[in-house]
Amino acid sequence: MQEELNQFKRSEVWELMSRPSNQSVIGTRWVFRNKMNENGIIVRNKERLVAHGYNQEEGIDYEETFVPVVRLEAIRMLLAFACFKDFILYQIDVKSSFLNGFINEKVYVEQPPGFQSFYFPNHVFNLKKTLYGLKQAPRAWYERLSKFLLKKGFKMRKIDNSFHKDQRK
Repeated sequence: MQEELNQFKRSEVWELMSRPSNQSVIGTRWVFRNKMNENGIIVRNKERLVAHGYNQEEGIDYEETFVPVVRLEAIRMLLAFACFKDFILYQIDVKSSFLNGFINEKVYVEQPPGFQSFYFPNHVFNLKKTLYGLKQAPRAWYERLSKFLLKKGFKMRKIDNSFHKDQRK
């Protein structure tokens, strides 16, 4: 859990401040999972701090929800093209991906259970970046990733909003 909070500090996810009187504060909780290898053997205990996003109200705490989904046809075309050209494909997992999305709204969350500040126990965190569980987290991460890909020369497809790099020169 301390490693997760250290990642928050490195990523500048939040800042501790006095509890606002005119704004709702979202709770947080720890979620625990066992990470297993291909043989089903536990190789790591994983923890994640998540916000109680189910308490958020549309139009007040966020404007809209968003889930980026790639169409199955796009994945099939990518795999077929990779086989045809003998490309090697890699899958990556962006560690703490949602912690990289910038938040546009004012969102305050409670201090993590078990890790409240000794000197400021009634303070809350003002989020600068998104947390897992927030309704706006997927959109914020997608916006940051898509801006990066567009800057690197990728183009957005018209049909399914996935990205491609034009190799014709």
